[in-house]
Amino acid sequence: MNDKKNDMNRRQFIKHIGTGTLSAMALMSLEPLNVFAKNTTPSAPRTMQDGAPKMTYRVNHHTNDKVSLLGFGMMRLPKNQDKVNELVDYALAHGVNYFDTAPAYGNSEVVTGIALKRHPRNSYYIATKMSNQNRRMHSFEESKKMYERSFERLQIDYIDYYLLHSIGGSGMDEFRERFINNGLLDFLVKERDAGRIRNLGFSYHGNVEVFDWLVDNNDKYNFTFVQIELNYIDWRHASLGNGGWKKDADAEYLYNKLEKAGLQAVVMEPLLGGRLANIPDEFANQLKAKRPNDSIASWAFRWVGTLPNILTALSGMNNMEHLEDNVNTFSPLDPCTEQEKTLLAQIADGMNGYPTIPCTACSYCMPCPYGVNIPKNFSYYNEAVNNKLLPLPDKSAPDYSKRIAQFKKGYKKTIDKKAGADQCMDCEVCLKKCPQQIRIPNQMARIVELIKG
Repeated sequence: MNDKKNDMNRRQFIKHIGTGTLSAMALMSLEPLNVFAKNTTPSAPRTMQDGAPKMTYRVNHHTNDKVSLLGFGMMRLPKNQDKVNELVDYALAHGVNYFDTAPAYGNSEVVTGIALKRHPRNSYYIATKMSNQNRRMHSFEESKKMYERSFERLQIDYIDYYLLHSIGGSGMDEFRERFINNGLLDFLVKERDAGRIRNLGFSYHGNVEVFDWLVDNNDKYNFTFVQIELNYIDWRHASLGNGGWKKDADAEYLYNKLEKAGLQAVVMEPLLGGRLANIPDEFANQLKAKRPNDSIASWAFRWVGTLPNILTALSGMNNMEHLEDNVNTFSPLDPCTEQEKTLLAQIADGMNGYPTIPCTACSYCMPCPYGVNIPKNFSYYNEAVNNKLLPLPDKSAPDYSKRIAQFKKGYKKTIDKKAGADQCMDCEVCLKKCPQQIRIPNQMARIVELIKG
């Protein structure tokens, strides 16, 4: 039996048994890992030298919180508590005071709680979420347990910023099942009124009907902030479907509606999953010519920070180099000029023509039941596009063989054999979990064609 036929049989088998068992396997990623650090003794916090640049802050219009414009996204952290502590210590010492986590981020709440507990409670704001996306968690009882566990894991008695996590991904019916029909949103409003939640908001992906409904009904719920994906590409190109599926709304629409409603925005994916830190050379060279001493990533952060209704922009900083560069960008923020905003808009128009996959490396699709490293596969593919190795010319072109060989060689060095696209069995477990609504099996099939072509 040849490999292709064997693959098809496995795919058909999955179709017959259904995805319930596989969904349960995927849910295991939400369970916390063991705390891996033994040393939780507070280290001496680093302090800013006299005269050092100061962090830029925005004021929460409802609570008067003074929030750092740079927020720390705690989803992708080093697997060592001491290193996490070092990053948190540096961030706090340099003015970063907003830390974003969630039950869905593996052990993040536990690790974040350990790192922050070593500092005065009034020196930071914690944001976490109701990550009850899995159907098993839709009951009020299970969701309430998740809410209560967040307090235990973070070692706190109140939450500064609490979000309904990733609303909109599967439309209005699922939103009502997760938060309305079970009385959960009413419960969270009461928790906010009792002071155990200081700010109530939601993070949005997907179906704009749910976003519009919540904003339009805010007189009932009194949300104070909303987390949206916003960057200079998604500002006007998100709804064009840069990679296969159409998104419902550009970031410009989301931002403007929030501003009109008096709701401040928390920004996720200001770098579009890191893609805006590694743009094609023809565009990167234009930015370097304007500001030769600045990183490419700093342009994306400055663009986001220039918008006045942004409360904080989240960055997943898992190494000191990125943290230091981002702190420098926001200390203080140098807003984009009109000419710079025009240049970035032109770059966005140019990049939208590149056939990249709109993966932000959020890893919500993981783990894959068959071991495929979905984000890493997409990252390699997008890098090949940005470096103009892809798309390949016609097979009759003189450089076709050289380019396809280069793609295969780089793929083999970058992607572990057991995590490759050819391990995808089209089980579709990942589809519902992807906030970008990427047709993941279809995209994997494209990659397989390249590595076997």
